[in-house]
Amino acid sequence: MPSTTLNAAQLQTAARDHLLLHFGQHANLRHGQDVFLPERGEGVYLHDATGKRYIDGLSALFCAQLGYSYGPEFAKTAERQLSRLPFSTLWNTAHPAAIELAERLAALAPHGINRAFFTSGGSESVESAWKLARMYHLAQGQPQRTKAVARRTAYHGLTMGALALTGIPALKEPFGTPAFEVTHAPNTNRYRTTDIDEDTFTLRLLAETEAAVLEAGPDQVAMLIAEPVQNAGGCFTPPDGYWAGLRAMADRYGFLLVADEVITGFGRIGEYFAVSKYGAVPDMITTAKGLTSSYATLGAVLVSDKVAEPFYDDGVTLLHGLTFAGHPVAAATALTNLDIFERDGVLDNVRTLTGHLHKRLSELTELDIVGDVRGDGFFWAMELVDGPDGCRFDIDRKNNLVKKFLPARLRDLGLLSRADDRGDPVVQIAPPLVATQEELDRIVNLLGQALADADRHFLHNR
Repeated sequence: MPSTTLNAAQLQTAARDHLLLHFGQHANLRHGQDVFLPERGEGVYLHDATGKRYIDGLSALFCAQLGYSYGPEFAKTAERQLSRLPFSTLWNTAHPAAIELAERLAALAPHGINRAFFTSGGSESVESAWKLARMYHLAQGQPQRTKAVARRTAYHGLTMGALALTGIPALKEPFGTPAFEVTHAPNTNRYRTTDIDEDTFTLRLLAETEAAVLEAGPDQVAMLIAEPVQNAGGCFTPPDGYWAGLRAMADRYGFLLVADEVITGFGRIGEYFAVSKYGAVPDMITTAKGLTSSYATLGAVLVSDKVAEPFYDDGVTLLHGLTFAGHPVAAATALTNLDIFERDGVLDNVRTLTGHLHKRLSELTELDIVGDVRGDGFFWAMELVDGPDGCRFDIDRKNNLVKKFLPARLRDLGLLSRADDRGDPVVQIAPPLVATQEELDRIVNLLGQALADADRHFLHNR
């Protein structure tokens, strides 16, 4: 059944005339380019308003962990919650769904992380983590800890506090002075490094990160935030010992360690929390996306007992709140999401098929345009290069490749994935966590076809 009374052409006109798209290039609409209009989902596939079918190789935006066939089950959850308690805030009050979800998350989180502060999404989670860190340090009698350390090219969100942490200058410069001072340290990109082994790479990264802490003033740093696998720049995985080194550094200098798991949390890497796989327990974990598999809007900051303890002192008020955070329907949806994860063996599916997906993607390095394949779980990137010697594309050729050629070609082939240029050009996939081996093979085959076309067009047609 159609979800709207407008036909495809009318929807395109209405979008052009009335809708501001997030990260949209609206001139393209005026020049006659249509916006992608998914109209319904089924399994790991989406159908647009014209009826064309696409396989979703990106889980929408790293969040549709379960794909698109669980709607009826989630609808029953929403109906039960709406009939019982359609809304309540968490402003010095609580409701059963939020309490049950907080308890469930504490059981899944690394040892010692037992509290949940709910938000409405990823940027709010990151910004809330900053506020919690500041309030924690104030309670410790350290008001001077007003700075943070994050990583270069990292994306942590676009609200003004989260934007301060984001390490992509082009996203920050239009909006003036950041909300607070942030020093950016190196990310964990191995490609193009000269380190001869993993230990050397780890030691260099930790030394350069410590230098950033010392530059900021170690007694002035409130927190260091990092994604277990960094998204922007293309799925940078950590070397062995890196997260353990960050944990030791945080303990040595007294700042808090925050794992930004808005993307990597809830199965993307085959664990509920990827930081556990990489060998550290942070002080806070920021989450969103996979918490509900995008069937509702919800985020959370998972907080260690150490950080939460000052908020239980007499006379202390936690000075932060969000009207719709922990919405009863969203919290109930998250509980159903976790039930499905357990019942349907979602994490096992990722663990079982990760090796196969990596093997298939590695075959793409036979193309001259593919310089590197990296990632983990169901979260991978291919870095694109201007020839077999790994040269970088100049700006005009990069823009043509990433902003024009690949998006159009991938869409033509019926594959939803992401070409990105925040750093060197990459194309990313992050399939729904319920994808079968056959569906993963289809994603890789279509991606390979698009990259082979790009290889011919950009490298062998000069």
